[in-house]
Amino acid sequence: MSDPSAGWVDVEVSEEFPELRLVELPVQARPGRSPRSVRDRLKHLSNRFRGAQAVAQRQEPVPWAYRVFYRHVGLDPDADRTPAEAAMLARLVRGGFRSENLLDDALLIALVETGVPIWALDEAQVDGRLGVRLAGSGERLGRAVQAPPVPAGRLVVADDRSPLAILFGELAPGHGVMPDTRAMRLFSVQVAGVPSIHVEEALWQCSDILLERD
Repeated sequence: MSDPSAGWVDVEVSEEFPELRLVELPVQARPGRSPRSVRDRLKHLSNRFRGAQAVAQRQEPVPWAYRVFYRHVGLDPDADRTPAEAAMLARLVRGGFRSENLLDDALLIALVETGVPIWALDEAQVDGRLGVRLAGSGERLGRAVQAPPVPAGRLVVADDRSPLAILFGELAPGHGVMPDTRAMRLFSVQVAGVPSIHVEEALWQCSDILLERD
């Protein structure tokens, strides 16, 4: 298995956000139904993060760092919630962390355990290393026929050919993990105040869960 590796950050972006990093990890894993061990782990996390604990989680250093970054890039974390806060809100509304499928469960567990968000792309739909840059004029999100336009100047995660995700937002159509995916490219975004060890731990946790089977 490969180790997490650093992606690239465009110079213009790096000058404004010098501590911004993208870290990626390829995983030879397929999507599917979560094994019992993963479903049981979600139940355990539901018991750990009840009402008071879930509300207090946003004040922890790592989730707070993402709130701060959101404001720096013009997002309101109370409206466009950070991934960690969105997960906790869903837990409160639903009464627990519900199992969806192996990939979503792995992403959720890693997020709740570390506070670090992770996204997954179909490895076959990625060309080269991933990085962070500003979208150019006339670009689209991905290479599918239905790829939507991306506003120029928007922060995006891109490979060598095109944007594949809005930073902290949607993935490009046709580039996410599909039922026929045979390998995935996990990636995470590290911001100021988030230690590298947390990002690597999140990626490792997610990778390990994806490789679990009944």
